[in-house]
This record gives sequence, C-alpha cells and structure tokens, in this order.
Amino acid sequence: MIDVEDLVSLVRNYNPNTDADFIRRAYAFGMEMHDGQFRRSGEPYFTHPVAVAAILTEQRLDDASIVTALLHDTVEDTRASYKQVEELFGHDVAELVDGVTKLTNLQLSSSETKQAENFRKLFIAMSKDMRVILVKLADRLHNMRTIKAMRAEKQIQKARETMDIFAPLAGRMGMQWMREELEDLSFRVINPDARNSIMRRFVTLQRETGDVVHKITNDIRSELDNASIRASVYGRAKKPYSIWRKMEEKKISFSRLCDIYGFRIIVENEQDCYKVLGLVHQRWKTVPGRFKDYISQPKSNGYRSIHTTISGRDSRRVEIQIRTQEMHDVAESGVAAHWSYRDGERSQNPFAVAPAKWLSDITERFKNADDHGEFLEHVKLEMYTDKVFTFTPKGEVISLPRGATPLDFAYAIHTRIGNSCVGAKVDGMRVPLWTRLRNGQSVIIINAEGQKPQSSWLGLVATGKAKAAIRKSLREEDRERFMRLGRELVRVAFDHIDKKATDKALETAAKQLSLGSADDLLSRVGSADLNASDVLHALYPELMRNRDEIEPQRAIISPDKKQKHKRAECCQPVPGERIVGITYEGQGVIAHAIDCSVLSAFADEGHRWVDLHWHAGPHAAEYVVSLDVTIANDAGILGRICTLIGEHNANISDLTFPERKEDFYRVMIDVELRDREHLHAVMLALEADSNVARIKRHRESARAPQDGV
Repeated sequence: MIDVEDLVSLVRNYNPNTDADFIRRAYAFGMEMHDGQFRRSGEPYFTHPVAVAAILTEQRLDDASIVTALLHDTVEDTRASYKQVEELFGHDVAELVDGVTKLTNLQLSSSETKQAENFRKLFIAMSKDMRVILVKLADRLHNMRTIKAMRAEKQIQKARETMDIFAPLAGRMGMQWMREELEDLSFRVINPDARNSIMRRFVTLQRETGDVVHKITNDIRSELDNASIRASVYGRAKKPYSIWRKMEEKKISFSRLCDIYGFRIIVENEQDCYKVLGLVHQRWKTVPGRFKDYISQPKSNGYRSIHTTISGRDSRRVEIQIRTQEMHDVAESGVAAHWSYRDGERSQNPFAVAPAKWLSDITERFKNADDHGEFLEHVKLEMYTDKVFTFTPKGEVISLPRGATPLDFAYAIHTRIGNSCVGAKVDGMRVPLWTRLRNGQSVIIINAEGQKPQSSWLGLVATGKAKAAIRKSLREEDRERFMRLGRELVRVAFDHIDKKATDKALETAAKQLSLGSADDLLSRVGSADLNASDVLHALYPELMRNRDEIEPQRAIISPDKKQKHKRAECCQPVPGERIVGITYEGQGVIAHAIDCSVLSAFADEGHRWVDLHWHAGPHAAEYVVSLDVTIANDAGILGRICTLIGEHNANISDLTFPERKEDFYRVMIDVELRDREHLHAVMLALEADSNVARIKRHRESARAPQDGV
C-alpha cells in the first residue's frame, strides 16, 4: 500500500502548492474508519481507497478529488457520517463523497426500466460535479484490476457492467486510455480464451517479423530528423479487445487484420501537425478512406488529432496520430483535463472542454425523453457511437453519429427542417432517406409544405434528437384522437362498476399513476399504453380486488366461423394485440386494433363498442398481415426474401409492387401469421437482411365500414 508521504509526493509532482496536511488528515481518517476491514483478497480494505487516489494523481487532479478518493467508501461502509465528513473536510468534499456513494448504490445493469432511471440519476450526479464520476471511474478501474479475488459469477457481472456502461462512458468523456484498459480487463473476464488466443498470435507475429513497433518508430524518427522537426514518437500494439472487436465486426481472421499497430507523433505546435502529415504521406503510401482531421473538426469532448493510416514496413498497415502536447493532454484526460494541475496551477488548456458545456451537450438529447425506454435509447446512442462529419451547401459542418441518414442531418439543422423533409441530395445525387451518410459528404435537404413525420421514420434515423422530434410530432398528431378514444374506453369501464368518469376522478387517477394530467391519462389509455382497468385499480383498489365478477363479460374472437366477429381490414389485428369491437348493422362485430385510426369516428357512439379478446390457446397461421418492404433492385433478392418468410413457417398469400425504381423497389407482401410473436419474428428476420432497406407493417387509413354494407 502507498503510504501517505508517497501519496503526497505524487500530488506534489504536478502541484507543488498542494495542501499536504489536508491529504494527510484524510488519509489518517480513512485508515481509522476502515480499520479491521479486509478485501476478498485478504488485504486491508484501505489499500483500495489509496489506490484510487493514486490513479487520480495520474490525471493530475485537485486536492478535493484526491481526498474524496481516500474517503469515498467511509460513509457507506463505516461508522462515518456525511455530517462528520463535512465538519472535518468541508462541504465540497462531503458532497463529492455523497455523490460517489450514491453512484456506487446504483444498479446500472438491472432491468431496462430501472436501468434508465438509474442512468438519469448518474447524469444528475455528474451535472452537480463532474469529479464524482472521475472518482467513480478510478474506483471501477482499481476494482477491475483486482477482480480475480471475487467469485466467478460476480466477476462476470462486474465485467459486463464495466463493458456496457463504464468503459463507453470513459470513452465519451475523452479518457480513451481508461476506456481501453477497462475494456481489456473486462474482456479478460468475459472471454479469456479469445484474449489468450490473440496474445499467442501476437507472440507468434513478433517472432516472425521481429519488433515491428521499434522498427517503424525508428523509421518515423529518421524522417522527422531529416526534416528538422522536433517531435516525440510513441508506438504500440493495439489492445487485445480492440483487435477482437475489429475481427468480429469485419468477420475476418487475425492473419487478415490490418493496422494492429498504432503510433503517436507529438509535436510542438499546430503548424507542425500538418508538416508532419505531409511528410508521412510523402514517405509512405496512404490507405484511402482512412484519414480524419479532428484538429479542424474537434470531437464534442475536446479531442483534437490528425489520424491517418499508411502502408509501412512489409506493406503492413499502421495508424498514425499527430497532435500537440496540449491536444495529447486532452486526448489522455478528456473532460478531466479541466481540473488538471501543472506546476501548482490549474492548467489553462485551450482545448479542454468545460464540464458545463459537455454536460449541456450530452443531456440536451435526453430532456425530451418521456419514458424510460426512450431515455435509455438516447443514452446508448450518445455513448456508443462514433462520428461522421457532413456539410451543408454553405460549407457548415454537421457532426452526426455513424449510421446517420439525411433525416438525421435535417433534424440536426432544425426540427422544422426535419419534420417537413421529403427528400435529399447527397453530393448532388438524389438518394433515399435511409441512405447512410459518410464522412465529407455534402447534403441538401428537400422540404415541402404539409409534410409531416411518419412513424416509419423512426426506423430510418440514428440520433436521439431525430427520434425524439419524430415521436413528439406523432404524439401531438395522435393525441386528440387517442384522448377521445381513451375517454370512451374509460367511460365504459366506469359504467361497469356503476361509477362516473368525472373530470375530478380522472385527475385523481392521473395523480395516483404519476401522470401529469387527466388528458395524459386519457391519451395513454387511447394509445394502449395503459388499460382502463388500471385506472379503476388506481381509484378503487379495494373494490376492484373483490369485484372480479363485475368485470365486463368479453366476447371472444375465435376460429369458430359461426361467431359474428371478424377482423378489420384496415388495421389487421393479430392474436396478442389489444382489440376492441365496433358493431355494424348486418355485419356483426368487427375487431379493430386498439390504435386503429378508424375508432375515432365512433368516439360519440359508446353503445356500439364491444370489449373483445382473443381466445386462449394456440392459433393457426391464418391471420393475414400486409408488410411494406423496400429492397434493393438486384437479381435473386426477392426470392431470398420469400424463402426467408417460408423458413419462419409463414405463407405468402399475395404480393404486389406499388413502386419500382432503378436501384430499389417496394413490395407489398401479404403474409399469413399465427400471432403477434410470429409477426415480430418474421419482421425481425427481414429487417436483419442486408438487402432490406426498410420494412413496416402496412395499415390503411381507411374509412370505417358502413352499416348494412
């Protein structure tokens, strides 16, 4: 364990003006509080907080962060209290310790709903003081370094949580070295055989080719010396997990893998970055499509560097990064560079992003998320994606996640532009809206008055901002219709228990269900996000507990052809979906999906509504659903699509072509299915096919059937 004077020395190396007594007092207090506690490895527990503090000294953090690291487990695991820490070490440290304690208690790898809520709490803690997450990341890093002492199942749990959450978060904050180490430590636990295999191949490769890193480093230094450019050159083989991920993504073997070595050239100023780039490109052949200039177009976390890939010794591809020392400091520390000290002063790094700006940028996309799933989607989109840089016709740069489409581009400019988008041109050529954008492309958005977002757009966009804007527009458009439908469903449910669905009753139910208003409640009931029975249970729990016999008798949609029930052609409901019936003179009852647009026409005719449900037990594959599929116009693709549907035990009853283009065409496929799960399985399989650009369920905006027809 590092003793207190050694720890103080580590801090003094970058901050000669450190308050050494402050650190000594925290060290002594932490040791006293953790006295008698031991880690699973058998070491005294206090070795862990000291190690976390030492990790933070590598990032040259301030005294408060170091002291927080020493005390971060005292409030949770010892008799120490928040008030005691505040009295001894001040309000700032007490708040940081409290923040780290709360993060430690978050179960980020739990169920999706709870995970989303806990992510909200994590970002709230970060917004109060970013140093909380810096201490937590250092805490997780040391725990991963010493994870072998834990039970096997606990190791797997922690490794997966680290790989899914903490490693991407470190990367999003610009702390790439920490991301790589966390990923590799997790990889060692999750897939040790794969990691060992890569390590063995590295040994074999080095034995066959010699020390490639040393040779290429000398080659680069020689060129720099000849050009009289002062620079430092560092080379290394990439981490095993990085190599494994690339092998998995590209589906190639280790022997076919390129650019497994990376080199950094640290120069004195920005002008030298471009001089070195020219020198490298003159000396070695470049690899097309592998050049990125993050100096002229920095990442949102402040990262600046030039990346290029060349064909070096023995035609082996290597990646070269060129940057200044200040850029390198930000590349190593990311957002943490804001707190870094140098020679006793907070370093004024011009490239370090202020935490407030970074948090504002990362949380802007989350604020419109109305539910847990949507919020979690935003978090993962923000944390797990790389960037592409595209251009407006005026030359302005629009930064988007990899996989973004012209629709994402449109929404990045302005929500109004996105909502009215009808087409796009990329580099002067008209392209479908699902086209994936690439670095350096110029995009022109074509707009039209009266255009509104369509539900199918949700499958075409990759950014949280676009998804949120589309969903908001769809909700607003459907809200009135859903409210009318919800009011009728609630009225019928209340009538069955001899109660009135008054405005006051609905407001009370909304409050009980944690909804903003009665209108929100009605809208959710109408959109099938909430059952009318849930409203009754919220208001009359005791009554409902003993009133099963009062529940309305529901008619059943069954295979019995004698029953006067049939599926609506407009929405084509299938077993497993919520349905409601409307009576028609001469036709009996027609079952509509709960979200069918036709139902709004009957909002004022409650006497015609019938509560329906599907019969229990297995269903035959006899329910026709129309699928609207857009596929590439190439030989054999349609046949493969039909074969894929057949492999899922689904029969095609009809097939038409509503639209044909040179490069793609739309095909309407009527498929006979068993139930909702069967439908989902078929659509998922089609969506996964690389030749399917888009798939959606076709539902007509048809008028309601007429009585007597």
